[in-house]
This record gives sequence, C-alpha cells and structure tokens, in this order.
Amino acid sequence: MTQRETTFTAMRDATREDYRIIGRHSVEFFLGLPDRVLSHLRLLSGDTGGYAVDRLTHSLQTATRARRDGKDDEYVVCALLHDIGDTLASANHADLAAVIVEPFVSEQNRWIVQNHGIFQGYYFFHHLDLDRNMRDRFRDHPWWRDCAEFCEKYDQNSFDPEYDTLPLEAFEPALRQVFAAPKKSIYNRVD
Repeated sequence: MTQRETTFTAMRDATREDYRIIGRHSVEFFLGLPDRVLSHLRLLSGDTGGYAVDRLTHSLQTATRARRDGKDDEYVVCALLHDIGDTLASANHADLAAVIVEPFVSEQNRWIVQNHGIFQGYYFFHHLDLDRNMRDRFRDHPWWRDCAEFCEKYDQNSFDPEYDTLPLEAFEPALRQVFAAPKKSIYNRVD
C-alpha cells in the first residue's frame, strides 16, 4: 500500500488528514536523526584545519577523554558533538552545535557546548591579539567552572596523534540513546 502524499500548496489550505500524513513522515524522519548526525560527524574526517589531527579525531579524543573520566553518556555525546558545526558555521560553530544538542540534553550541557569556543580561547586568543580572558564575562555564571573544566580536561588537549582514541562506533549507542527522544522542543518551549 502506497502512502498518500498531501496536495496542498499553502499551509493554510491543509487538512487534519494532511497533517496526519505529514506526522507519519515526520516520525520516520526523526528516527533517522542519529544516522544523519553520525554522517555529519564523518564529514569532519580528513580536515585538519592545520592541527596535528583531523576534526573528527579531535572530537573523538574529546569524547574519549570525557568517557574515561567517568562522565555520563549525555556529557560524552556533547563532547563528541561540540565541534560538529565546524564545517557549516566556522565563525560560530559552537552555536550550531548547541542548537543540535539542545532538545536532547540538559541546559547545563547545552550551555557548555554553546560557550566552549569562547572558553577555549583562553588557550590561544592571546596569539591572535585577542583577549584570552574573554570567558571572564561569564565569571558569575553558575556553569562557568564546568565549561572551563570541559575545555581544560577534554577539549584543549585533544589534538594528539598518539592518543589511544576510541572509534566513532564506540559512541554510537550513547548517541542513539541521547537522541532517542527530545527533552524539549519548540512545542513546549517558553521564551
């Protein structure tokens, strides 16, 4: 049996049945999200950006370090995805990564992902004639220390070609679990 497609050309003309059809397609599309995220992570392979390892290896090392330090799966998945925006939003990659994880993770983990780029600057901004202490504008934020810890323990030191890095497949079950169901969405967001 072939599923019927909608025929409306403007949303105002759609019917309840049209949205039932769209809803079925949306569920199928949502269930494929982990596979799309994994495919996009693989796009980071081969691009070193001048570093000693490619962007995928950096992401895997960051997640490996977090996992070996006993962080929970949600945190480890955030570590894995923290630079996923590099290929599409190189000027604001952390914001893109935060938007991807936001529906699925705690507000604290989302904040760490979103702000890690500024916090990471502590290690190199001074070499670019920028303020390495730019992160201090968040000094009074309750998660300042958490983001600083993420950068210190897992991110800034994950460019080592000799590090025993776990493969992407090692993180797939955790990623699938974290992305199994959103904790929040646009339908229950309060702005």
